Amino acid sequence: MVIRRPGRRHRTPLRPSLRTADLRLGERLLAGVLAFGVAAVPVALLLVLVEANWPPLQRLDAGTAWHLHASVRDRPGVLAVLRFLSDGVWDPLTMRLLIAVTVGWLLWRGAWRLAVWAAATVTASGLTGLAVKVAVARARPALPDPLTHAAGFSFPSGHAMTAATCCAVLLLVFAPVLGRRWLPVARTAAVISVLGVGCTRIALGAHWVSDVLAGWMLGSALVAATAWAFEGWRRDTGRSVPPPLTEGLEPELVRHGPAEPGTIGRR
Repeated sequence: MVIRRPGRRHRTPLRPSLRTADLRLGERLLAGVLAFGVAAVPVALLLVLVEANWPPLQRLDAGTAWHLHASVRDRPGVLAVLRFLSDGVWDPLTMRLLIAVTVGWLLWRGAWRLAVWAAATVTASGLTGLAVKVAVARARPALPDPLTHAAGFSFPSGHAMTAATCCAVLLLVFAPVLGRRWLPVARTAAVISVLGVGCTRIALGAHWVSDVLAGWMLGSALVAATAWAFEGWRRDTGRSVPPPLTEGLEPELVRHGPAEPGTIGRR
């Protein structure tokens, strides 16, 4: 009689519990903010050039500031539009209120993790921009016939950094809802907003070109770092990681109507 030995059972590795994955999301967001410090190396190099008064950068800063300032100073209509865009549409407070509404909508949809990501990213952007401003303490441009009065220091541009951060967050959140038809329109609007806010701040005499460049780079690097953290959470919970630029961070948002808490994003 042949005695058969029971074969070995192959155990399927257990997927991390949802609570553990949520804790890791917080850890990954913190790691993303730390990784942002490494990604901001180009800004550090730009700051070195600013502090060293590198002649090519000085010529770019001064020449662009004077040219744009002179081109709008004697055009009341253009000046009124630039002030409305800078102090109204593209003002950091307006952009953050838009993100706050988005966070509320995400919570209503049950996508609280994506809401945490959006809120944490924009909050980190504001705190980082303020910290860098205080650390660098660069004076704002001193141009004749100033067209605006801005408090605080100049490097980096808070308007430019906030616009880069908020526009990127909005695109990554709403990409699955917009779909292929409206996503190119949203991208175009985001690019116009980010570039436009930088040009208006320079034309109004509130910032140098290098201030705006630093704001753009810091905002983009921060969103990239925290988006990487969110994608890591999706992997931890067995979810797919779609191309974020075309499908957003959480493609399940394409579902209609309010969802039960915690159901958005589950397979």
